[in-house]
Amino acid sequence: MPMKPKPSSGEIWLVDLGMAEKIRPVLVLSGACGDTDRDLITFIPHTTTLRGSRFEVAVCLPFLEPGAFLVQSPATVAAPRALKYLGRMQPADVSRIETALLACLEIKAA
Repeated sequence: MPMKPKPSSGEIWLVDLGMAEKIRPVLVLSGACGDTDRDLITFIPHTTTLRGSRFEVAVCLPFLEPGAFLVQSPATVAAPRALKYLGRMQPADVSRIETALLACLEIKAA
């Protein structure tokens, strides 16, 4: 049986976030795990329920419904909860989301 690909930074995956959050697209922020690392992915979820917040970063991708990535809700789950690869985001758009995440967390970039 072929191995399932591992999510990597800049990719969009469908992830099972549990009963309360359901299955939704996410932008993976974390890189590849090594053999001694926990098999986890850190991500920013995509939402179609918008509130007009400055922490909603809209990125148009042909494989997603209109919405935004919610940088107020970074999360980490076990990598096996990543169910399906959807596509890759352009580096400039990933950078916009990372910048918004740093602002949300009040972390000053060096």
